[in-house]
Amino acid sequence: MTSSDLREKFLEFFEKRRHVRVPSSSLLPDDPSVLLTTAGMQQFKPYYTGKADPMASPHPELGGNPLGAKSAVSIQKTFRTSDIDEVGDETHLTFFEMMGNFSFGGYFKEEAIKLAYSFIKDIGLDIQYVTIFEGDPSTGSGQVTPKDEESKKIWEGLGVSDIREADRGDNFWGPTGNEGPCGPTTEIYLNGIEVWNIVFNEYYCLADKSLVPLEEKGGVRGVDTGMGLERLAMVSQGKENIFETDLFSPLIDLLPEHMDMSTKRVIADHARGISFLISDGVIPSNKEAGYVLRRLLRRMLVYEHISENSFDSIKLLEKVVEDYKDFYKELNIETVKNEFTKEKEKFQKSVARGLRELEKAESIDAKSAFRLYESFGLPYEIIKELGEEKAANLSREEFDKEFEKHRETSRAGQEKKFGGHGLILDTGELKAANEEELKIVTRLHTATHLLQAALRKVLGDKVHQSGSDITAERLRFDFNFDRKLTDEERQKVEDSVNYAVERNFDMGFEELPYEEAIKTGALYFEKEKYPPTVKVYTAQDKKTEEVFSKELCGGPHVTHTGEVGHFRITKVESVGAGIRRIRATVE
Repeated sequence: MTSSDLREKFLEFFEKRRHVRVPSSSLLPDDPSVLLTTAGMQQFKPYYTGKADPMASPHPELGGNPLGAKSAVSIQKTFRTSDIDEVGDETHLTFFEMMGNFSFGGYFKEEAIKLAYSFIKDIGLDIQYVTIFEGDPSTGSGQVTPKDEESKKIWEGLGVSDIREADRGDNFWGPTGNEGPCGPTTEIYLNGIEVWNIVFNEYYCLADKSLVPLEEKGGVRGVDTGMGLERLAMVSQGKENIFETDLFSPLIDLLPEHMDMSTKRVIADHARGISFLISDGVIPSNKEAGYVLRRLLRRMLVYEHISENSFDSIKLLEKVVEDYKDFYKELNIETVKNEFTKEKEKFQKSVARGLRELEKAESIDAKSAFRLYESFGLPYEIIKELGEEKAANLSREEFDKEFEKHRETSRAGQEKKFGGHGLILDTGELKAANEEELKIVTRLHTATHLLQAALRKVLGDKVHQSGSDITAERLRFDFNFDRKLTDEERQKVEDSVNYAVERNFDMGFEELPYEEAIKTGALYFEKEKYPPTVKVYTAQDKKTEEVFSKELCGGPHVTHTGEVGHFRITKVESVGAGIRRIRATVE
């Protein structure tokens, strides 16, 4: 069965069983505690914790489900940085697709296990064995986490005889980030390979790693499953490893025959990761997600360089987009090629000199390795690989320590320059390192209110916020809309915001009970769970009573819209099915 067939078969199977098909969220998550989206459940995390109600339509798709919105199915784009150094063997990846079904207070263990069992049978495969949680003393609290006897009985009832027990390291999952929902798991093995992990979210893991029942934290007990498409394709297609499947073989076929297979796997993996990261709005940089992307880009560029251009990276990226664009509509080859080419031009200027320096070095420790990275852009992976014996004692941990020292020095310099003391504001949505940045993000935050109002004026009142992120450099605003904006619409939105800026509307607020605030017609972010009393910020002309925007929010805001400054949209892009993202600045 092809990978495309497996995707559709999985989605259709659960749709027929009262699950709503929800598009993949961006690789850039709303959750500030994680760098990139690492699991299919991340976009659903607020439903388990009680911060959002799936019946209140946080996802437009969930709100349109006539059968109830407590179950969902998705295929999530996923990226895990922990495996970057391992890529090249037969199993490890950075980017992969996670197939999952989810229950938010609906069904639990029995139905989850029976659904999984039925799907495996439905695609013509047989379960070899399953694992369950053996139970153990919980870390941090002294309580005992019991053995999962219930799952064992359910599997036995289905005729599965080979049921193995495993400890917390294997059969207890979560949380994503520092704290959150978690619980025991049961795993399904096919041909000796773990293919499907079914998580029963019944606990909340606190920051100190102690566990409390989810209900005590206001959440709901639910199910979160994850099955890697790459592994399922390998078993279904009868291949020896994931790189022989139809997900990778078209890319590997574009690489020269003389190249060793380990290198081919790295390049194929990175081509996928690069294409999806850039299409989701990540750009190369020396921090956070941008640093991850830069590592992939430069590793691929070095391989291209040392192979004397015996393969064309652009053709690989084009192939990725060609193979995936029917399912992931947000993939944009022009954007991908543009960012790749810019990075290549920067890199080519220094890579040849860096390789010569590497060749001349007698031995390479963490300091000299970081100097090669800082001065010439050579990534750790290439230094380690091409340095051979002279870099034998160099470790990723030591290299990262040097990198962090450099960042600390730079950060201290910035604090001295501005008189700041690290982040003075970090709400997850807004981040500011000092008073100067705080002023800028305050202007940008007010601009998001004006932007949402402008979008609704130009595109219609079905537009609603789907997420936002604000730094001192820019604002990022996600909203639901099912097509690309025209140039005229984009200009009208920008002009509408600047109209509000020029009118210098009063930006006042009043505190109201939540239910009363909603009745005023004020906009609110449906993914959030608000307190009993809320602030309603309104941009209006007190003399004429003209209202431009009205929205529930906790601030901070300017006092008059004229303080925002000239608003400029820098980019409009798709970040998922039915979701658009605007990046903008104020001047």
